[in-house]
Amino acid sequence: MSTVVTGGVMTVAAPAYDPDEFDPLVELHGLWTPELADRYLPIPGMPPAKYECLDGKLILSPYEGSANIHAADEIFVRLRKPAHSAGGGAYTTLNIQLGPKRWIQPDFAVLKQPARGQVWIPPEQVLLVGECVSPSSRKADRIDKPALCAAAGIEYFMQVEVSYAHRHAEIVLMRLDKGDYRVHAKALAGSTFTTEVPFPLSFDPAELLED
Repeated sequence: MSTVVTGGVMTVAAPAYDPDEFDPLVELHGLWTPELADRYLPIPGMPPAKYECLDGKLILSPYEGSANIHAADEIFVRLRKPAHSAGGGAYTTLNIQLGPKRWIQPDFAVLKQPARGQVWIPPEQVLLVGECVSPSSRKADRIDKPALCAAAGIEYFMQVEVSYAHRHAEIVLMRLDKGDYRVHAKALAGSTFTTEVPFPLSFDPAELLED
């Protein structure tokens, strides 16, 4: 950027375009791997976001709103103790690697063994993946991610959906069966969600809503 003074008037020129400037979002499209993510993410100057990847193509999405964050926290609290007792651990957002150029950042997850500082979690270490469905992520959370996790052999997938406008809360727990997920347990607000696997749980989904 340069400054020119002419006739007592100061003019600031726009920064010159540098064709050699490296933009990872452009240059690495279709090439992203965990190694490149470790080097270039998060992107400096960009708003905070979740970075997921499908076949080398980076997918950026804003962080969840308060409704889903609260619901994910409530589920996490209920999973933490039984997961620890079983020798594993419950977590909020993790980098779960599903392939050489694939990873997701679910809203919560349960691992068979504690992460102990791991940045990238292989699918064989994952017992359960959980997503809080939002209008902008409905297809990804209900269709795409379950398909990816099933293909990776992750045994359980949990979907949570809450709405304060309708005082609605729903939990669906799916279990892997012959390569596909089947509904194992589900419940709406006002009823009781009950399961014995992967851990004993019993509560009203309405508890995922703030008073």
